[in-house]
Amino acid sequence: MFAALTSRAMALFALAVAAAVLAVVAACGASGASGASGASGSATGNPAGGGSPSTARETSPTGDIADNVAYVAYQPPSGRYTIKTPEGWSRSGTGDSVTFTDKLNRVQVLLRPLAIAPTQASIGTSELPAALDLSRGAGPVTGITTVTRSAGPAVLARYQADSPADPVTGKVVRDAVERYSFWKSGTEAVLTLSGPVSADNVDPYKMITDSFGWRP
Repeated sequence: MFAALTSRAMALFALAVAAAVLAVVAACGASGASGASGASGSATGNPAGGGSPSTARETSPTGDIADNVAYVAYQPPSGRYTIKTPEGWSRSGTGDSVTFTDKLNRVQVLLRPLAIAPTQASIGTSELPAALDLSRGAGPVTGITTVTRSAGPAVLARYQADSPADPVTGKVVRDAVERYSFWKSGTEAVLTLSGPVSADNVDPYKMITDSFGWRP
């Protein structure tokens, strides 16, 4: 009788152990399936970089002139020069002073008589101080050099200044300014390009200043 009881107890114990093992296996399987499902949903619903591939867009930093912008030629009524500026920019002024603007960027062309060609020294001691006086919050000057463009050599002065206040918001932006002085036969052409200091407009500025040309 004792042997029968012992055999029955061992059988019950074996059944209990088997049930416990099955329960553990089932629980692990459910957890793994749930984790895989979550990982799959995360990979397809929220790709690296954030947002959906169909809605993610690349935007230019504030003040950057778009690389794919088209340029259009302008010639004043006097026919004394030509220059290309980005398409769609507004133009103001007439005669020897014309300004092109778009949002935070500005290009001005000014013609004036000058007996001899400007030099780095004459720009630094005479012309630039006068230009800085006309610019709000101008300075510091970061360099005066001579560069070569399609129209010939030009004295380039770089400095910073405050932009004109926005007519609607009154907001003022700190601008990086590039001032190019071209000269031919007693006439100076001053090209002044300005935009936010945070902008990268090296290539567009090169395109614009290279497009300037004297007319016969």
